[in-house]
Amino acid sequence: MRIDLRRAAALLAGLWAGVVLCIGVIGAPASFAKAPRDIAGQVAGQMFAHEAYVSLGVALVLLMVIRRSSRADVEAGKGSVLSANVLLVLGALFCTVLGYFALQPMIVASKAGQGALSFGALHGISAAFFVLKGLLVLVLAWRLSAA
Repeated sequence: MRIDLRRAAALLAGLWAGVVLCIGVIGAPASFAKAPRDIAGQVAGQMFAHEAYVSLGVALVLLMVIRRSSRADVEAGKGSVLSANVLLVLGALFCTVLGYFALQPMIVASKAGQGALSFGALHGISAAFFVLKGLLVLVLAWRLSAA
């Protein structure tokens, strides 16, 4: 039995979108609704940390699969190696790296009173990158499932 890489990519992108949505829409808000603020922040932080590492792994796998199918399209005389799907994965990967791995140390420093930006400003920027990542992954899942 041959695995259809496009279907596998669509499934993986859909699961990734589900993880992002569940954490952003259900997990983090629920922790703040039921736990003291400091504990809820730690729980949410842990969820976002796990999600960031999952996003790195999923993005790299999807990038390899989508690039492979893009090369096949180019060899068939249609499409480009730098397809819209590749750009969506790269955009989501960028949002993960900048939104979590670059901003998280700055957020920790802002809690200690260091840095140029406040906790609120950094949290807002991080949240904007998370929402953008969610939108990019949703569009990617939709595009891959429609193909």
